[in-house]
Amino acid sequence: MGALFQEKEAGGGRRRRRRKAKPMAEINVTPFVDVMLVLLIVFMVAAPMLTVGVPVQLPRVSADALPAEQEEPLTVTVTGEGAVMIQETEVPVSEMAARLEAIAAERSGDRVFLRADGTIPYERVVQVMGALNAGGFSNIGLVTDSEAARDGSDD
Repeated sequence: MGALFQEKEAGGGRRRRRRKAKPMAEINVTPFVDVMLVLLIVFMVAAPMLTVGVPVQLPRVSADALPAEQEEPLTVTVTGEGAVMIQETEVPVSEMAARLEAIAAERSGDRVFLRADGTIPYERVVQVMGALNAGGFSNIGLVTDSEAARDGSDD
C-alpha cells in the first residue's frame, strides 16, 4: 500500500502556476435553437388541421410535417362517405377540375393539402389527386395524423 504514494521533497518539486480562468464571452444558443425547432414542428403539424372543420378519420403515419406557407392553404377533403370538399364546400368530382383551375388563377402558390378519410379506397384518393393535378395544383401534401398526436387521445 505504501508503494502507491510517493512523497516529494519539500523544495525539489516544480510549482504549477494556476492560470486565472477568463470569463466566457460566448452565448450558448443550442438550447434556444432546440426549443425553437420543437415549437416550429408543433406549429407546422397543428396549423393545417386548424383551418378546416370537416371531420375525417386520418390515417396514422410517422413522417415530418411540411413547411408552412404565407397564404391560407387550400384544403381538399375526401370524407368517409366519398364526398369531395374544397375547403368546406362539397364539389362533385366532375366539376372539380374547372373549380380548381379558377382557384389556381387567383392563388400565387400551387400547394394544396389533401385530407382523406383512412377508410375510403385508395382509388378514390388517386382520382381526387388526378383532378387536383388537372386543375393546376402539382404540389399536393397529404395530411395525416402523427402517431405521437394519436397516442395521447382517447381511442
